[in-house]
Amino acid sequence: MTDSSQAMPVSSRLLPRTAGLGLLALAVLAVAAMAGPRSGALLAIGLGFGLVLEGLRFGFTGPWRRMILQRDASGLVAQMACLALVAAAAFPMLASHPGELLGAHAPVGFAMLGGAFVFGACMQIVLGCGSGTLVNAGSGNLVSVVALPFFCLGSFFGAYHLVWWTGLGALPVAVLAGGDGLALTLVLLASVAGLALALADPGKRAIPGRYWAAAILLAGLAILHLAVAGQPWGVVYGLGLWVAKGASALGADLSGSAFWSAPGNVERVRESVLTDVTSLTDLGLIAGAALAAFWRDGLSGRIADHPARAWVAVVIAGFLLGYSSRLAFGCNIGAFFSGISTGSLHGWAWFAAAFTGSWYGIKLRPWLGLEGRS
Repeated sequence: MTDSSQAMPVSSRLLPRTAGLGLLALAVLAVAAMAGPRSGALLAIGLGFGLVLEGLRFGFTGPWRRMILQRDASGLVAQMACLALVAAAAFPMLASHPGELLGAHAPVGFAMLGGAFVFGACMQIVLGCGSGTLVNAGSGNLVSVVALPFFCLGSFFGAYHLVWWTGLGALPVAVLAGGDGLALTLVLLASVAGLALALADPGKRAIPGRYWAAAILLAGLAILHLAVAGQPWGVVYGLGLWVAKGASALGADLSGSAFWSAPGNVERVRESVLTDVTSLTDLGLIAGAALAAFWRDGLSGRIADHPARAWVAVVIAGFLLGYSSRLAFGCNIGAFFSGISTGSLHGWAWFAAAFTGSWYGIKLRPWLGLEGRS
């Protein structure tokens, strides 16, 4: 925060911040009026995700980075706790409402593993996963602002070519379900948390209170999302859909893609963005993060001073984030968070591949000129 903002009277700062909150509330009501209560609720849930992630400074990329570089296990353990809370509710919900509620289930294959590895590397280059890029862009981070449109393009083209990539070979979808599946999932989550704590430096094992608060709030929002949307929280599909809508509006023929020519996707391209689940929560994420950042810091963002090669890397990494996440059937949210918490074994495979990729991405950052952060 700048000195001028610190000197500003509290009442002078409170009015515009309260106005921002009021505008978002009006936006939720407007969407509910135009597209129905469900759409309004999904936008509100997206706003909640953004407010929690930015307001409590919690995410998915940073904790992995700190675990690898600093042996700080706090964020990773909080992630495991959050996943356990979601799984404890999602497993019985899916079991009691088959066909009505869907899990984030996908097969493990060559393209999926390769996509997760590339995603893990690129998210450390731009310091943002799927949700992180949206949150950072909303809060004014210039690297993420630049990366986001290329992330969207990559998501569109990754989906465009998805069927070809999955044709390289994949195992049948494997899902943990029921009481035994939940028990095994909780044991695996506890094992990852225990391993992280064992490898951590002794002084970097305590979990800050804000992490516990974020884990509980995110879990509650994710469970609510599953109940309202009928599917788990996701990010990447909406980004590619925005590009597909734009391309279609400009007269592009998407029939050459098995993915975008599928009946369900054709319908989503034609319908309003306010009827798409992932688009609503993505937009809410950006707006919620913007409100949290504005409430905390006002308009005091700084401009990055990276060299030219760093900005080229941001553009390429942004595109690869979108492309690879489609091949991997999701990002840290759709594959890792929602996959594991709804019993999909591909979520665990994604975690292993992406965490390995993160190690390489961290090593690339200094060479790309990105370590001098704004």
